[in-house]
Amino acid sequence: MAGDSFIAVVLLFTDLLIYVAAVETPELPMPPWYVAVPLDIVMVAPLVFRRKATLWSAYLVLLIGIPHGALELGAASAFAVMISIYSVLVYVGRKQGLLYLAATLTISGLQLWADPPQDVWVLAIIGVFSSALCWTLGEFAGARRAYHEEVEARLHLLETERDQATRIAVGEERGRIARELHDVVAHAVSVMVVQADGASYAVDGNPEMAKRALQTISETGRGALAELRRLLDVLRSDGDDEPRVPQPDASALTDLADRIRQAGVPVTLAIGTEALAGLPAGVSLGVYRIVQESLTNTLKHAGQGAQAEVLVRREADVIDVRVTDDGAGGAKQLVPTATKAAPHGAPAGPRRLTVPGGNGLIGMKERANVFGGTLEVGPAPGGGWQVHARLPVRLAT
Repeated sequence: MAGDSFIAVVLLFTDLLIYVAAVETPELPMPPWYVAVPLDIVMVAPLVFRRKATLWSAYLVLLIGIPHGALELGAASAFAVMISIYSVLVYVGRKQGLLYLAATLTISGLQLWADPPQDVWVLAIIGVFSSALCWTLGEFAGARRAYHEEVEARLHLLETERDQATRIAVGEERGRIARELHDVVAHAVSVMVVQADGASYAVDGNPEMAKRALQTISETGRGALAELRRLLDVLRSDGDDEPRVPQPDASALTDLADRIRQAGVPVTLAIGTEALAGLPAGVSLGVYRIVQESLTNTLKHAGQGAQAEVLVRREADVIDVRVTDDGAGGAKQLVPTATKAAPHGAPAGPRRLTVPGGNGLIGMKERANVFGGTLEVGPAPGGGWQVHARLPVRLAT
């Protein structure tokens, strides 16, 4: 409003100067000052609000301009009307601008017809060209204003999409890190707990076995620490020039099976011919993590004397992974409610995992879903427990 107020003051000051000059000229009859000055003020006052109340301001200018022009108090009425034509077009729209322009030309024409001056045609031409000029300026300013509004809307949309993409990326990265931490920590801690229990039983009767168990605990702990340090280095690193330790893949299943055997669970590993050849890195890591989590659950819940079998085979463009055990601890594993009788004489009823949250099963399902695969977890047909995953293999052509 500061700029509009300045325009109103300039027009008022101009009209007052014209009035003073006319009063000093006896040939020009002018109304008394207590009529002229208030009318000049009222004439320019609506311009102050031309942006906030454009239509009200414009039509007030048009109405007040009738007596102001009839008394010939100055040029404020003409300039105020031209400014109002521009304002209505820019701040309201083309339709209202056309209506206001038609009303302005009609009233101006009637005024010239009722009291025609000597140079009536000159004034008419000047009025038409002035209106056309203000309309052209309004069209240009309106187009520019619309362009800036469109640019601002697009920038806002881009910022919103960028923030949304950032939140999605952060959520996905947190989920990936959580899966990696769970896979590393749960597997290592499970092995260490089982070996520690075995060592506590064998420390008196079989010191050599207790020594091997403690050695396994030490090696497993060091491996887990190395994995945790690698993940922390990735989280702390800001650049891409830091060395990276490769992730385990399906080729490391043999070492995984050996570690589980050392922990006390016999594992039979069967990998089909050419099953792992040419696997994408992500699918290969997914196969390893699913087998790792399945064997870890077997180690924790299958009970004494349980055995596990891992079968990995290739079917066209699908990797089929099946991990089964014959343990009696299936009732402790996290799966949806099972209606079959519990194996090995265990009480019938729902079989659920006692580990809080069930992050292992969630992690396996997420890994399968990432690659468009499927995961089935539940009682095995012949007793025990089974994890069955099928992961599509999308090879580059």
